[in-house]
Amino acid sequence: MSAQVDELSGIDRSAILLLSLGEDEAAEVMRHLGPREVQKLGAAMARLSHVSTEQAQTVLADFRSRLERQTSLGVGSDQYIRAMLTKALGADKAGTVIDRILHGGEASGLENLKWMDARSIADLIKLEHPQVLAMILAYMEPEQAGEVIHHLPERVVSEAMMRLASLETVQPAAIRELNEILEEQLSGESQSLQVASLGGAKSAADILNRLETSLATSILDKMRESDSELAEKVQEKMFVFDDLIKLDDRSMQILLREVPADGLVTALKGAAPALKEKFFANMSKRAAEMLRDDLEAKGPVRISEVETAQKAILQVAQRLDAAGQISLGGGSGEAML
Repeated sequence: MSAQVDELSGIDRSAILLLSLGEDEAAEVMRHLGPREVQKLGAAMARLSHVSTEQAQTVLADFRSRLERQTSLGVGSDQYIRAMLTKALGADKAGTVIDRILHGGEASGLENLKWMDARSIADLIKLEHPQVLAMILAYMEPEQAGEVIHHLPERVVSEAMMRLASLETVQPAAIRELNEILEEQLSGESQSLQVASLGGAKSAADILNRLETSLATSILDKMRESDSELAEKVQEKMFVFDDLIKLDDRSMQILLREVPADGLVTALKGAAPALKEKFFANMSKRAAEMLRDDLEAKGPVRISEVETAQKAILQVAQRLDAAGQISLGGGSGEAML
């Protein structure tokens, strides 16, 4: 049983913990989470089935043990928060969250956007200056920012992405003013903010990775016309389908379990031979032979269909990476230790 619990991902352990708490207590915990965390936990809770009493008790005991090993509340809390968020979110994503928490900042107007649908957000911000758009997009999760971009005029998106890629830190007055404007538009109350790290080439790359290939390419081309060096930095940090060849074997095998066979056949129609072999090598001999046969039997496929299938697989890989189940390692080819 211990081995079974050890195999559970962190999100599954959290889901079991919340299911064990009861409706009222679980709802209270959920109230303090962001929209993406709520969605992930809700999906994990819905996905779980046949959780035994022993499994639940083991998860609860592990949680209590971890809690007891921490220092008393308020003692060494900054260090604990940094370590906990870095382990949970990864160094890049945790950095911005840590800034907001430890510096006492709370962007209620900006945070409210995270609960809105993409079209409503686009309608709200589409007439704003590209610099304002850049700050708003930088504050969002890449997946949500990508959804919003699909509903914005393309003429302003490339300029906003240029400015986003150039962002490093934003002064308190600028964020405070933006937050107050959004609060007024959303009928809320404004609160001041501390300096936060937002944007940068990695942030722009994360958003472009979520877009359709043609749109991402178009935006990147327009960025390159204005600032080729900055556009190159963004492109270096983008993760594309060919970068899957950098996955270690374990990560590739986990990815293959999550990818539908028909989508994989279409995606590999446009893949390099070395990448195809990478997929074949991480499948059973029989499964690899069947995939080879399917590839040979499949007729011509539109480039747009191939790109759509590849993008779908990349989204699965990014989801698994965010959950800590695999490691993409980034599109820049940087070595992993």
